Amino acid sequence: MAFVGVALLLLALRSGSARRALLAGSAFGLGFYLPHLWWANEAVGQPIGWIALSLLQASAVAIFGVAWVWARHIPAVQDRAWLQVLVCAVLWVAVEQVRGQWPFGGFPWGLLAFSQTEGPLLPLASVGGTTLVSGTVVVVGALMALAMDRLRWRQGRRATVLLGLAAVPLLAPVVIDLDGQAEVGSMRVGVVQGDVPTRGAEAMSQARAVLANHVAGTRRLLDDVAPGELDLVLWPESASDIDPRSDARAGEAVDGAARAVGAPILLGTQRFLPDIRYNDYILWQPGRGSDVSYTKQHPVPFGEYIPYRDVFRRFTSAVDLVTTDMGAGTEMGLLPVDVARLGRVVPVAAAICFEVAYDDLIRESVRAGGELIVIPTNNASFGLTQESTQQLAMSRFRAVEHGRAVVQVSTVGVSGIISPSGEIWQGTELFTSAGMVQELPCEPPSRRPTGSVAGRQPWCKSPP
Repeated sequence: MAFVGVALLLLALRSGSARRALLAGSAFGLGFYLPHLWWANEAVGQPIGWIALSLLQASAVAIFGVAWVWARHIPAVQDRAWLQVLVCAVLWVAVEQVRGQWPFGGFPWGLLAFSQTEGPLLPLASVGGTTLVSGTVVVVGALMALAMDRLRWRQGRRATVLLGLAAVPLLAPVVIDLDGQAEVGSMRVGVVQGDVPTRGAEAMSQARAVLANHVAGTRRLLDDVAPGELDLVLWPESASDIDPRSDARAGEAVDGAARAVGAPILLGTQRFLPDIRYNDYILWQPGRGSDVSYTKQHPVPFGEYIPYRDVFRRFTSAVDLVTTDMGAGTEMGLLPVDVARLGRVVPVAAAICFEVAYDDLIRESVRAGGELIVIPTNNASFGLTQESTQQLAMSRFRAVEHGRAVVQVSTVGVSGIISPSGEIWQGTELFTSAGMVQELPCEPPSRRPTGSVAGRQPWCKSPP
């Protein structure tokens, strides 16, 4: 229905002034973002955050509307239908790119591209990522709008031709082969969704209970595998918000689970300094602890840190729900995991929670050699909303975009193991304790970057 939505928006913008375009774009944007971002209300417990975020995102659609009305009246564009379609797509993608980077680092949630996880254009993600897929959605929608306009003037033949052209981009991705790559090898991975004692943000205060749940879930994996049969175990973000690197009791719990299963564990924790905290994803080796970690590069404004706190406190006291601001990491999310069975180190690309929405963060890790993508997340504060399934859709998109298996692992769900072609191999439900075991493909050799950082790093070599 994304194509129809774009077509209806363009029909609403086909006549009138920039002021009317601003109103129509705002109404369209609010009609989408208010329900799409409802989880923000659930997380904060007050509607101000949800409404403010929805208004900000809707303003991007309003800006597109005004830009399109102005561009459409350029004589060269006005007289050429094909140029109208092209300009419309370019403007939409440009606005998406801007709102994905500004303000406060941007918020690329709800891109048109992510609508195609269950749509016909998903294979295009492997060719041009979100830019190409979003642009193609607009091209199809614009051609549909032109066809509807021709029908309005009883030009049935022209309308038929335009609808035929709109069908071409929908059929073209069929020729893209997402399954024809030979693999270097595979990793046997265990995934643990431990669940939390209670629903909502208050679960953060029960860090030891959450850690205990993930330890118990790891031990339950031994019902399906013998010790030593797994190459890696994945825990989610905030699996141990008490840092096992500095807290002996937490460290003993994590190490006990790693020793029991006979495999290293990737897990999320928080590192607290006097006036700031960091969201870390660490590699814990049984009997050796952790000396490898990734720090979240893109903490969420107003969720994990408060910009201009004194200013925004004048509007709502909810800003003080974030008591300690989260700092940003500076290194890419690439974690080298020594897989003894393969006789080599496998680089694992990681993006924490909302980072799955940002094109550049995952791209740089994959280009540097990442062979498996892991999205650790904590959805406990979003209740039974659709936030986690929206996130899973983005994880599926990233799998196809980069030709890698993706694991989204959550404290409470939904978690999923996704094939490089975007198929969900295994999945979980919300607010349940669950474990999964899956053989995951390593990087296809034909997609290994040539002459890149990956080609110079020893852990990216193929097995003997």
